[in-house]
Amino acid sequence: MAEPPIKIRVLIVDDHPVVRMGLKAMIDAQPDMQVVAESADGQGAIAAFAQHAPDITLLDLRMPGMSGPETIAGIRKTAPAANIIVITTYDGDEDVYRAVQAGARGYLLKGTFPEGMLEAIRNVHAGQRLIAPEMAARLADRVSSPGLTSREVGVLELVARGMSNKEIGAALFVAEDTVKNHLKHIYAKLGVGDRTEAALLAVQRGIIAIRGGA
Repeated sequence: MAEPPIKIRVLIVDDHPVVRMGLKAMIDAQPDMQVVAESADGQGAIAAFAQHAPDITLLDLRMPGMSGPETIAGIRKTAPAANIIVITTYDGDEDVYRAVQAGARGYLLKGTFPEGMLEAIRNVHAGQRLIAPEMAARLADRVSSPGLTSREVGVLELVARGMSNKEIGAALFVAEDTVKNHLKHIYAKLGVGDRTEAALLAVQRGIIAIRGGA
């Protein structure tokens, strides 16, 4: 009698129950895969990984609480060789950059279901990295472009909330002229001409996040 195939053991991490249910059904229907654990958040993911040692972790990038990159770093702290594939509805280059910097081996949009997802699991399990060509090009641009400082990101987050320069200065305990200076640097780095463009581009690229799941 032939030996049953060795299955790729998968951990699913997503804060949406319907997404987890759909992924589990799709993966468990494959003869060479099985879902061994699920989690709705980063802390749970780290615990589930420690308990089950999956071959592949499918990780939602944006979840309440611990972020995707923080979760990746937490898993890789004890398992540096962990195979983690980020799945998300967002494709901002800053999101890709943070996930890859943290150690993700693949980055997929949720629109790639189902064939692309199954192929990605098999390819990453076989030792390949998986980042779509258009994302790889944007990642290369991000690496070569000047990044915003943490203070500049903080200013942008307050701009996105609709605060004036005076209000931002008061919130950050700096002079209004200092805020204007930060904005000048932000515009130059992002290649935009005003605060509205800067805030919109920052959200699109994943530099600042609108809180909530992906």
